[in-house]
Amino acid sequence: MPGGRSVIAEDVERILQDLPDPARTLAGTTVLITGGAGFLCSYLVETLAALNDRGSAAPCRVLALDNLLTGVPRRLAHLAGRSDVVFLEHDVTRPFPVEGRIDWIIHGASIASPTFYRRHPLETIDANVSGTRRMLDLAREQGARGILCLSSSEIYGDPDAASIPTPESYHGNVSCTGPRACYDESKRLSETLCATYARTFATPVKVVRPFNVYGPGQRLDDGRIIPDLMTAALGRKPIVLFSDGRATRAYCYVSDAVRAIWHILFGGAAGEAFNVGNDQRETSVRDLAETLRAVAGPPELVIEHRTSADQHYLTDNPQRRCPDLRKLRAHFPWRPQISLADGLERTLRSYREQPA
Repeated sequence: MPGGRSVIAEDVERILQDLPDPARTLAGTTVLITGGAGFLCSYLVETLAALNDRGSAAPCRVLALDNLLTGVPRRLAHLAGRSDVVFLEHDVTRPFPVEGRIDWIIHGASIASPTFYRRHPLETIDANVSGTRRMLDLAREQGARGILCLSSSEIYGDPDAASIPTPESYHGNVSCTGPRACYDESKRLSETLCATYARTFATPVKVVRPFNVYGPGQRLDDGRIIPDLMTAALGRKPIVLFSDGRATRAYCYVSDAVRAIWHILFGGAAGEAFNVGNDQRETSVRDLAETLRAVAGPPELVIEHRTSADQHYLTDNPQRRCPDLRKLRAHFPWRPQISLADGLERTLRSYREQPA
């Protein structure tokens, strides 16, 4: 298998093993995935392509839409030429011609990296608000069987200690004017749109709030902590932390998140939002760096603390982030399978096979 593909192929196989007869659910249908060349949604495209390769039912048709502002074209290059997977370079905020029926929609087009959404704040707002409404209208027009919108744990802002782990019922502690507001607040409004369409039109829309999902395929210039750690490990350079390292997160490996996304699309109640993440371990940034250092092996990487040249680097940055997953567990036979050390090892191995 070509470099970098082996880890992702293993992940996709794990995802398919977890789903209850997806071939029957998707047979002969068309699935539109916006943000299809992005980190998380490219895994969804991969899952459907692998499902079709099994040949146990009529193949589903996959429309992967991305404007490539932050998506990576070669992420899906190995699927080029297939009749069942069509890539459309298009901005989700603009009308596009629909040929034939669309049965399922996953709206993941967004700019999730603080590095990029602060560089493109208006485009971020447009994708999260105008793009979401356009997809909800399309679902209504097509009579879609289901639509799932990817939101973010950032809609919670910086929760108080009593709300960690954070349940879906927490209303958030979010700045509406800070440097992260273009992302946080537009994601909140996208959820308002979803809830409004579910109540007003009975649109079968579900919402997923991912918590710190990582894994193969993230851009190494993404600017978030795990791509930065991978860059250091690949180059055998110092691990640089632009903080005191005490902020904590609960990191979720991508295959665990994607497994949950498929369950929610097929079985979640309309208008409902679900946290998706890993509640098994809340890890400080410093401990995350130590874990990666152990995974990377000798010679041992140095960990350095520096001050970012960006004066707003830590502005509105939550000190803790951990999901309450009781709702997800109560509705679906799901649990996280990949530990942090294993996930970091798999991610680093994928980049060593094929650097991004």
